[in-house]
Amino acid sequence: MHAADLSRSPRLQRTLAALQDNPGGLTTMEVIRIAGVCAVNSIAAELRANGIRLDCSPVRGQRGVYRYRLEEAA
Repeated sequence: MHAADLSRSPRLQRTLAALQDNPGGLTTMEVIRIAGVCAVNSIAAELRANGIRLDCSPVRGQRGVYRYRLEEAA
């Protein structure tokens, strides 16, 4: 995979800003709506490749729904 550089990618920057503004995390659809992006799983991989610690976990009781959340800095 070729990950975009966070400093030069408005798409990654919008997604990161959306996650920073929502510390409880966002579902895939919320990220799409707020950041205006698609392929959130790929964007998450690109953010990780840029050193951003990001968690993705299933939402309990909602089949096929996942929540993305920034992890606390160590």
